[in-house]
Amino acid sequence: MSSKPAIVEAAGREVQVTNPDKLYFPKAGHTKLDVVRYYLQVADGALRAISDRPLVLRRFVHGVEEKPFFQKRAPKKRPSWTRTVTLGFPSGRTAEEIVVTDAAQLAWVVNLGCLEQHPHPVRATDLDHPDELRIDLDPVPGIEWPQIVDVAAVTREVLESLGLVGWPKTSGSRGIHVNVRILPRWTFGEVRRAALAIAREVERRAPDLATSSWWKEERHGVFLDYNQNAKDRTVAAAYSLRPTPDARVSMPFLWSELPDIDPGDFTLETVPGLFEQAGDPASGIDDAAGSLGAALDLVAEQEEQGQGDAPWPPYYREQAGTKRPAGSRRAPGGRRSRKPLITVAQAEHEHEAQAGLERWREKYPEAALHLEPADVLVDVMRGRSSTWTRIRINLEHVPEELRPEQETPDPDYDPWRAWRESKARDPESGGRD
Repeated sequence: MSSKPAIVEAAGREVQVTNPDKLYFPKAGHTKLDVVRYYLQVADGALRAISDRPLVLRRFVHGVEEKPFFQKRAPKKRPSWTRTVTLGFPSGRTAEEIVVTDAAQLAWVVNLGCLEQHPHPVRATDLDHPDELRIDLDPVPGIEWPQIVDVAAVTREVLESLGLVGWPKTSGSRGIHVNVRILPRWTFGEVRRAALAIAREVERRAPDLATSSWWKEERHGVFLDYNQNAKDRTVAAAYSLRPTPDARVSMPFLWSELPDIDPGDFTLETVPGLFEQAGDPASGIDDAAGSLGAALDLVAEQEEQGQGDAPWPPYYREQAGTKRPAGSRRAPGGRRSRKPLITVAQAEHEHEAQAGLERWREKYPEAALHLEPADVLVDVMRGRSSTWTRIRINLEHVPEELRPEQETPDPDYDPWRAWRESKARDPESGGRD
């Protein structure tokens, strides 16, 4: 395998691609250079999704079969023609993040191993007011694609009733994302609150299909993840490659295509041809910025009906309206839950956690027989620079006499354990980003 750098031309510049022959998608046979060329072929659409936005760098430096890491701060060694902006985090800290505005900068970011692009929903010119509301349709285990399609259709109806235009795309995984351009007039808190109101309205219209419940053990059907709009949260952008064996793409599509859409049709091999033939289905998104006025009116209506705020991501500071439900009990992770939860595995890598789950099943076969697909809760947890995996079991379908007690998880990985112990010894030692 050659280690000689390759040179690609983009936006009038020559961009060096290091280790161009490195296999990034071993099963599909795609190299690092293939990935860079893919992004240049769809650059017009990819840039529409990320241009002038701070980027979190999710780097797969050894390809999709090795664990990636997150890098918020721009590399110190970078070309003079790259751009950055200083972004604040909920912790109060700040970081200088990369901002991409042309194809050369995009190629340079991809050369760092960024197979997928994770832009913040703000422009570099106004970091306090998002210009995009994001709706993430996330199915619980066992939910098939047709139900996700049905929930997406209801989501479109709700958005239209509020005077908003949704732009759908496949997530590149199991779900659908709907991006909504908005005028940059509202804070992160207001945008998140509007997203929660939209999620609740979708649930009201399709109660058997959709849910807005944050806690996994309380979900059913398709979850509308309103917390993707909390500050510092990002999702994979349109045209992002996803870490799947077939190099799947998070692909924009037209609403008229929704009934027949198949996420497996969109890969590194197929998307450039589709893009050349039909262009970008989301080409009009920047001209469709709407107002959150009606959505915030819906927030007020729901509050009058007793529906206040809902839980925030666990690493945020205490937020108003997130009190534990009355009569609930404490579950693993520190909060209280009405469901009988146990944690069976915590691991740095998902396959290690899944192996722990299988050992638990072998140890408690009678209990395992009663589990439904949605009873196995696989949580992707945030570490200091990467993610880790926690697997919990909801025992509500297991007869009480067969329910195992909480034991030490196997394995029992926790990247924050040392940080918490250090924080206990020195309360002034600083917080998370």
